[in-house]
Amino acid sequence: MGDIKKIHIIGSVASGKTTLARKLSGELHLPYYELDNVVWERHQSGDIRRTEEERAEYLKGIVGMEGWIMEGVHNEWWVEESFRHADVIIFLDTNYSVRTYRIIKRFILQKLRLENAHYTPTFRIFLKMFKWNKYFEENGKPHFFQKYKEVQNKVLKVRTIKELNQKLHTFCLNSPSDGR
Repeated sequence: MGDIKKIHIIGSVASGKTTLARKLSGELHLPYYELDNVVWERHQSGDIRRTEEERAEYLKGIVGMEGWIMEGVHNEWWVEESFRHADVIIFLDTNYSVRTYRIIKRFILQKLRLENAHYTPTFRIFLKMFKWNKYFEENGKPHFFQKYKEVQNKVLKVRTIKELNQKLHTFCLNSPSDGR
């Protein structure tokens, strides 16, 4: 992937963001960060939501690094720095039915303790994931493409990993080599 050292991955719940971030992190030897962990300070006794100032400062520290992979569903004002500094933004537009299947599969695996979670996998959270998935489809996705028009030249909107590999190849060929 040439000079690409800052990658932002965005998509709905269960779109494959974390899986892709881990894969790219291993291949490119770049650290990856989950935006949920920027929002929440993780503790054994329970998560604590960071203040807006703490969250902004934490994200600024990551964005200022030489290389990173950022992933998350968030596209609110506080994530703007990451979009602006990214060399490429991968928008995972995984099929809605695939995401629905993954939400169900994830919940079952977490309840069986075969998959870890940063949260307690309750039935309430399970139902919220369907709500968040629908909200992202109807609001989050259009919001991203309307609000962040100035970074659209860096966006690779893909449905599958195969499509991502094809578009990444083209993107790398067409990217300026001046470090952007």
